[in-house]
Amino acid sequence: MHYPDGLLYTKDHEWTKVEENGLATVGITDHAQESLGEIVYTELPEIGKELKSHSTFGVVESIKAVSDLYSPVEGTVTKVNLDLLNSPSTINSSPYQDGWMIEVKLANKESLKTLMNAEQYKKYVDGLK
Repeated sequence: MHYPDGLLYTKDHEWTKVEENGLATVGITDHAQESLGEIVYTELPEIGKELKSHSTFGVVESIKAVSDLYSPVEGTVTKVNLDLLNSPSTINSSPYQDGWMIEVKLANKESLKTLMNAEQYKKYVDGLK
């Protein structure tokens, strides 16, 4: 499994990359996509949707399960990866690059304090086995 440094992670297996301009890109982790298996459908929010930390922002459906997606941050959706609607399996092949899901304008940076760095997330996932 791969957990890039420079990202922040949730116990729900989402990642976020926070930029200096206050925008945060969000997706699911390598662990999540591997656990789900082949992803066949994604449902993502509309631009402008207000998100709270840990609120549901969408759904992924795989050959194994349907899973809710939880926002790691609080803010407003500014961009959605529409390519995933036609090619949801991109999440499996590139969870940290092409498989990103949404971009959020942060409303509250305090919510970032509850997230894990790569090393902490790896230990968390190892503890689940």
